[in-house]
Amino acid sequence: MGAPMVRRLLAAGHQVQVWNRSAAKAEALAAQGARVVGSAREAASGVDGVLMCLFDAHAVEAVVFGADGVAEATGLRWLADHSSIDPAATRTLAARLAQASGADWIDAPVSGGIAGVEAGTLAVMTGGAPTHMAQAAEAMRAYAGNVTHMGPAGAGQATKLCNQTIVATTVVAIAEALGFAARNGIALDKLAGALAGGWADSKPLQVFAPRMNEAQPTIIGALSTMLKDVDTVLANAQRSGAPMPVTAGVQQVLRVADAMGLGQAELSAVISVVRPELREAFLRQVPA
Repeated sequence: MGAPMVRRLLAAGHQVQVWNRSAAKAEALAAQGARVVGSAREAASGVDGVLMCLFDAHAVEAVVFGADGVAEATGLRWLADHSSIDPAATRTLAARLAQASGADWIDAPVSGGIAGVEAGTLAVMTGGAPTHMAQAAEAMRAYAGNVTHMGPAGAGQATKLCNQTIVATTVVAIAEALGFAARNGIALDKLAGALAGGWADSKPLQVFAPRMNEAQPTIIGALSTMLKDVDTVLANAQRSGAPMPVTAGVQQVLRVADAMGLGQAELSAVISVVRPELREAFLRQVPA
């Protein structure tokens, strides 16, 4: 799981065993009181539960069911997965873990970013059996302000997809509004403030509008990550028959930005689709 989450757990008085596929990231937490171990299996042994946060379902499967993985730990009772992955994949993984070790799988994707972790205000939407849900939620409250049990396995992930639908469509709408403003004589640096408190106001507006106006040296979330989630939204919409015409358009806007080489830049870089003159500034965010 992310280092800021571990730091919040330690500050709340929890004893934490950590393992990371990149060993240096785990070692950096030792000085702050975490016990660094050599495998996912060891990290999941002799603990109340496991909290993890990975990029995609392939990484989750490898860490849990690969060699020396979490599923091999003895006495495992519950695992809470903060990754954002497909609800169907979550249900499959949950069934495999139950068969392998009898442990509960709690899908627990989050919203709020690094700032939310550091402030202890993350929103966590969970799915899974209620057996260990209260204990898992108590641990999560070290970095979360809102933990809501949404239903059985996969329900947390489906709720996160609702979150991503709203965020992605809002951010693309903000980009279009700023593109419009730039061509109509509006002071771009005043737009978010002018709309504050009105119906167009939102946290994405206040966070992303300034970052679209001026690309920052550090990013708060890659465009490719949002594209991955929107792809998952629309794959599930197709399976369930949910009409999502706006989100389908947003997917294509994000795909255009990705084709412009901006996948590893910040989500704010989507402004480059309507203001291509900004592309070079956002390309500087892309790792060499």
